[in-house]
Amino acid sequence: MTKAKKLKQLIFSLPNRTGLLSEITAAISGAKVNITTICAYEIEDNAYFMLTTDSYAKAKRVLSKLGIENKGEDVVAVEMPNKAGQLQKVAKKIADADININYMYGTTGTGRASICLFKTSDDKKAIRVINK
Repeated sequence: MTKAKKLKQLIFSLPNRTGLLSEITAAISGAKVNITTICAYEIEDNAYFMLTTDSYAKAKRVLSKLGIENKGEDVVAVEMPNKAGQLQKVAKKIADADININYMYGTTGTGRASICLFKTSDDKKAIRVINK
């Protein structure tokens, strides 16, 4: 069954360098915080991160103590069966409701569920139409 909910993610960027991901994840895990989703990429020598954790407040404090400016942003977290066509069904519901998808990222594992995070032009409405 597909289920959508609001989630708060942390967003930040830093000059990219070797070992940066290792340092950030060590600090977060050292505070006993689990990273539940992450998207990291580089553009023009800057590393950009979007991540969710099992404790938004603790992760935010960890990043701030490291001197990393970060901001929180609400996103739509969608858990869906790990089967062909499930993402298309979610994307169609969003499109049929005339909601724009600004970006999305996700993961599938060997288990039964896939997780995708969406930032849309209307997150509340997206959650409502996905959960119908």
